[in-house]
Amino acid sequence: MTIVLGDNQYGKAETHVVRVTRSGAKHDIKDLNVSVALAGDFADTHQTGDNSKVVPTDTQKNTVFAFARDPIGEIEDFGIRLARHFVSEFASVYRARVHIEEAAWARINVGGKPHDHAFVQGGSEKRLATVTCTDDGTWVVSGVGDMVVLKSTGSEFRGFVRDRFTTLPETEERILATSVVARWRYIGTDVDWRHSFAEVRRQLLETFALKHSLSLQQTLYAMGEAVLTTRPEVAEIRMSMPNKHHFVVDLSPFGMANENEVFHAADRPYGLIEGTVTRDDAPEPGLAW
Repeated sequence: MTIVLGDNQYGKAETHVVRVTRSGAKHDIKDLNVSVALAGDFADTHQTGDNSKVVPTDTQKNTVFAFARDPIGEIEDFGIRLARHFVSEFASVYRARVHIEEAAWARINVGGKPHDHAFVQGGSEKRLATVTCTDDGTWVVSGVGDMVVLKSTGSEFRGFVRDRFTTLPETEERILATSVVARWRYIGTDVDWRHSFAEVRRQLLETFALKHSLSLQQTLYAMGEAVLTTRPEVAEIRMSMPNKHHFVVDLSPFGMANENEVFHAADRPYGLIEGTVTRDDAPEPGLAW
């Protein structure tokens, strides 16, 4: 029997960097969580403990902070700069993958005007970017995470398979709520990242709001279809959408009616709907994902 080392990578996870850009009295803030993963000629460190080709994870962390000294710009651009640096700088590295989560901050309004340097965090939603770089090319996947959405009507669920374990009643009127994680792969890197992100996010939200839902699966597909129809720079989109169930509370024991007004929001267990929507002529993803 021969034992061999399989696919492997290593890196520094979740370096939290906050960059303040000062333009006189007005400041801007970027709040990033950056994870780096390197793959390459690292068999020796696994098999013999020889670290001569290993780029320390502490070096990776310091590199993130050092690169943040220059203007960060869009997180996709920052990820490209970092990933290309690791591949070009170190002969032992043949693949660098940089994943970035950006937390949103908004200016606090004081007297009806945005304050120059005081901010409030914008909730759980995060902007995402993953950049993968090798000597053969660079791939970018952008996304949005923890985007919590709900609509109080325009959703139903019926006509499903029933067996002796089925207790769920059919409904033509329900709350539809989910926390969207969507990641989309770009065809190239010549992209206006900020504009594209804003438009993809807008399509996701508008479709969720306007599409009458017969199932969360149908809603997922419609959201992905809307993105690909309107954004030619996007090759495919992958989504994960947990169903945040809202159950109508039975108030009849108290002599009260409940016409879809009072709900119990259950956090678990939950249905988890996942899917990919792609163009039939989309280029192969390579190492993007």
